[in-house]
Amino acid sequence: MLAIPWYFASRGASHYFNTGYGLLTVVVLLFGLYAGMLVDRYSRKLNFLVTSLVCGLAILAISVCGYVWGYLPDILVIGVFGITMLNYNIHYPTLYAFGQEITEPQYYQKLNSTIEIVGQSTSVLSGGFAALLLEGLSNAAIPVPGTQWILQFNIAPWNIWDIFMMDAITYFIAAALIACIRHTSDPGRQVLTESVFQRIKTGFSYLKANRQILIFGVFSYVVFAMLLVEIHAVLPGYVERHLKQGGAVFALADGIYAVGALAAGVYVAKLFHSVHAIRAIISLTLLTALIFIWAFATRSVAVICTVSLILGFTNAGIRVLRLTYLFNHVPNEVMGRVGSIFNMVNVILRTCFIFLFSLSFFSVSDSIRWAYLIMAIVLIAAAAILLLNYKRLKSDSVEYS
Repeated sequence: MLAIPWYFASRGASHYFNTGYGLLTVVVLLFGLYAGMLVDRYSRKLNFLVTSLVCGLAILAISVCGYVWGYLPDILVIGVFGITMLNYNIHYPTLYAFGQEITEPQYYQKLNSTIEIVGQSTSVLSGGFAALLLEGLSNAAIPVPGTQWILQFNIAPWNIWDIFMMDAITYFIAAALIACIRHTSDPGRQVLTESVFQRIKTGFSYLKANRQILIFGVFSYVVFAMLLVEIHAVLPGYVERHLKQGGAVFALADGIYAVGALAAGVYVAKLFHSVHAIRAIISLTLLTALIFIWAFATRSVAVICTVSLILGFTNAGIRVLRLTYLFNHVPNEVMGRVGSIFNMVNVILRTCFIFLFSLSFFSVSDSIRWAYLIMAIVLIAAAAILLLNYKRLKSDSVEYS
């Protein structure tokens, strides 16, 4: 999925991709609430299996079209991006609800840290790897430590449908691994059987009765929204038009981001063990705003790599702290729908900024750097709102009724 924005950027078609990305987020917005209902209605293991198989088959079909036709229309390339986005709206709420269901409360933070380590590193590293495969490597040289030997190798560029074929295979491997999980749904979890509308309404009713959870869930999620906008809609153009670099720098930034995310999974609990989760989230949100201002004000590969490293840490750290807070405050039987409502708000925010950064102004020369300043201002506003509600959030003891 992360290779697709670079695929369009390298062909001078970022504007086309960003427009498609914006339209897809509208579709995701409509689908998100229904996805949350599915998470709470059916076995979480069954949700994993069905989504893995359906997405794998769909992407496999698009890949086969590439092999048969010798090319893929742009609409099908964006289609793979859309399939993955729709999958995210079931996969992640299911993952978190499943984790909460099978884990005792004292292990919530450890669980979320592990999820972050595995999920962030694999997704971003694979994206960077895919970006390298799109361009290939010519006469790459790697010195062998302790010797005078140098390994030289070439990687021929892959077609986009080759990458999609690899992507489809990973879905089938995932389905096979998920099928091996021994799991029985929690007998204490209420499986609701009302109409779709009534189930969705339950999620809104819960948040209406617990407004501090709503405020926390929405504004602690803003860094994640800006991250997705940055990776998919801003970074490819920033690397190509502002830094005037190629796919190797884009891939390097993604790989360094993964290092930061890994560090957060390992160290965030230790670093903030004596700091309240909300206070830590406010600090990390402000730090993200500062590094975006840094990216806006400079033109340096070293700077954007450092920004990616810190962004990996702040986003992953916030996710660990945020999910642990929600696990402790939101009942499992409504976790899927509550999570989907937060996702819906996040999608609306992303949609606005994706369409904003699709304007022709951001495609001219190095104007894309202004996107970082705009995102920084939004992050400062989100941190301010969390800070204004800090005392109530800190002392709030939410009960489900």
